Amino acid sequence: MDKIALVTGGTSGIGLVTAKELECDFSSLDSIRKAAAEFKRRHDKLHVLVNNAGGINPSRQLSKDGIELTFAVNHLGYFLFTNLLLDVLKASAPARIVSVGSEASRWGTIDFGDLQAEKRYIATRQYGSTKLMNIAFALELAERLRGTGVTSNAVHPGTVASNFGAVKGWFGLGFALVKPFLLTPEQGAQTQIFLASSPEVEGVTGAYFIRKQQRTPPRLARNPDVRRRLWEVSEKLTGLYDAFATATG
Repeated sequence: MDKIALVTGGTSGIGLVTAKELECDFSSLDSIRKAAAEFKRRHDKLHVLVNNAGGINPSRQLSKDGIELTFAVNHLGYFLFTNLLLDVLKASAPARIVSVGSEASRWGTIDFGDLQAEKRYIATRQYGSTKLMNIAFALELAERLRGTGVTSNAVHPGTVASNFGAVKGWFGLGFALVKPFLLTPEQGAQTQIFLASSPEVEGVTGAYFIRKQQRTPPRLARNPDVRRRLWEVSEKLTGLYDAFATATG
């Protein structure tokens, strides 16, 4: 049976290597809703979803919805898009969800008093915080999906020489200097391809992988209270239930 895989962030780098299917503006909640609805219009099955879209911003910026941009794209984009496609994934079980986190999560935190870095914006810290949220989301999703035949795992792809670091300022300059020593997109994509397709991880869920091996997730990502609270805050910020009503007509 032919299987359908959907990969976000497929414009370049590891997302492009992994797959091409449907692209949307992950800084816009409306665009995410429309993309999910369009996918459902075209397909009634989805066997693999790889959440790969993301980026870093050297200065604090707001999305079209007035949400801090790194947080909006890296975390809320994963959260809303995945939830809007859960019914199709469940109907396609066995199915897999792979969310690309990062070891940069070790730099971050989940501060519910300042999720959008309004008090102080440090680009690398905010990026690390959103990658920590990606892992926490993947683990919480795994718990909520137990018994459905849909698995949810997170992955650190390694530091990849893609267009991710093509930003202005000191971060972009530093990334350009080290880029020749980083993994190629082909190398960086291997672990998420493994999680998306290998029979070796059939049924494995709620895990964090680096180089095709399970690793211990960051402490906050393992905290069920933190994960649940992050889920509830994300529901409110994305208007998730309104989005369901819009997507289902």
